[in-house]
Amino acid sequence: MFILAEMKHVTRIRPELFNLKLNDAIAGELNKKLANKVVLNVGLCIALFDITNLEESYIFPGDGASHTRVHFRYIVFRPAIEEILLGKIRSCSQEGVHVSLGFFDDILIPPSSLQHPSRFSETEQAWIWEYDTGDGNKHDLFMDAGETIRFRVTAETFHETCPTGPNIMQEGQDNNENKIPYSLTGSVNEPGLGLLTWWENG
Repeated sequence: MFILAEMKHVTRIRPELFNLKLNDAIAGELNKKLANKVVLNVGLCIALFDITNLEESYIFPGDGASHTRVHFRYIVFRPAIEEILLGKIRSCSQEGVHVSLGFFDDILIPPSSLQHPSRFSETEQAWIWEYDTGDGNKHDLFMDAGETIRFRVTAETFHETCPTGPNIMQEGQDNNENKIPYSLTGSVNEPGLGLLTWWENG
């Protein structure tokens, strides 16, 4: 679920931070810049793990700050495809079941990846697994908000959310502000996956 990503960055240290040790000042700036941010094709940055190399620092004319190229490792949330995770159901909609891990909310289990057969109840705002009890009867198992769910990661999607040019807001073009930079797709359509209560009570 978490990986160590090797990165490098030219870090600017303001003069008021010169009283700190260089490593501490750089660590603070890296965490300020990266923590809880998504890096394209890398994942959701959590925290600095360590600094592996500091190159020489430079002060440029007209800028009193120091600039240092830093090589470092960062703890990143990026689960592997097929990895099984535990989360909580945030909500349900026609699009599927929306899941949260507490620190990461952009997870969707689409209808095609739910237990079969399932249906969506507009009244309850919940997906319902029509569980076959084996004796010709069916028992409705509700997927309610707040329930703990076990799911398998089946896909990940990254979107570039930085402006790409002056025409970005022209009519007919997507607004990058509405794009989710990093999202996961999950599945519960196999034995042992889905709400924990389904299998605990089984």
